Amino acid sequence: MDLSSRKIKILEAIITDYIKTGDPVGSRTISKKYPLGISSATIRNEMSDLEDMGLICQPHTSAGRIPSDKGYRLYVDRLMGHYSVPEEESIFLRDLISSNISRIDYLMEQTAKALARLTNYATVVTEAKAENDRLRKISLVGVDEHSVVMVSVTESKKVENTILRAAKIPDFDVLNAMSAAINNYISLYGCEINEEAAGSLLKSFRPYGELAAKIFAAISDMENKSSDVYTSGVNNILEYPEFSDIEKAKNVFRILEQKDILRNLLKDNSCGSGTVQIIIGGESNLSQLKDLSIIKTNYSLGNNIGFIGIIGPTRMNYSQTVSVLKEMTESLNEVINKITGG
Repeated sequence: MDLSSRKIKILEAIITDYIKTGDPVGSRTISKKYPLGISSATIRNEMSDLEDMGLICQPHTSAGRIPSDKGYRLYVDRLMGHYSVPEEESIFLRDLISSNISRIDYLMEQTAKALARLTNYATVVTEAKAENDRLRKISLVGVDEHSVVMVSVTESKKVENTILRAAKIPDFDVLNAMSAAINNYISLYGCEINEEAAGSLLKSFRPYGELAAKIFAAISDMENKSSDVYTSGVNNILEYPEFSDIEKAKNVFRILEQKDILRNLLKDNSCGSGTVQIIIGGESNLSQLKDLSIIKTNYSLGNNIGFIGIIGPTRMNYSQTVSVLKEMTESLNEVINKITGG
């Protein structure tokens, strides 16, 4: 696309002003607020050319112009400046991560809340989960006469506790024997249920068949369990006038309630490890997101990969949001590396 420096300056002025105000931008606004050294008439002519190129559009007759998705794409790829995250925000993010690292689920929840607070957009964080992270072993620990905790450990050393209840709970020695037998089964079949082998194992623990069946059901569920998704700041979107329309607002709420869609949106790995990716409006190919942009990246927890996304209107402050997201991810990875020894 062949753009003169003057057209680029005018496009940048339109995008900068529209991000700040949310109001369509006219030639008089540009001539008054931005010292380009050209007349309003010249600006109008250049704006007409930019509209023909599909970089800006006119939402209403007699209104000023607003950027199109194509205009925003050119802006984030070529024109966007660097935003320096204030020191107090950097300290806030590092302290938040350091104080919650022992509880990963709580850390993810707090990460989503912190990003929503700092950016004033909606945020989504997915649990760090390895692809094909197989179950390695389990341990059974009696809690009371009707409850057992099944402690499961995956190959990536992720530990998960599941409470199982049954009418009859065996003593310590039998629980250890069940753990050993089931671990032998896991080494052969993983989370896949081999009906013949599972049936034979259930028979060997006949007095405790209810508990054994629940153990196998829990193991099977682990194979299909999706990573947890944490969201925050959904109401922030409603503060932007472009979402004052009830139907638009409903679409936003619907999409942010569908965790499978959010998980897949963030997981789409066209960006490399630790790279920030920006998806603008219709680029997501989801009609519900045509008025929204997504800025996303990933983080590592051992061999596991989690994703962080920030969702806001297409006129979001891209520079600030990218910088805050990078700061959060770098702090998160740095603290996790210290805890895990790299």
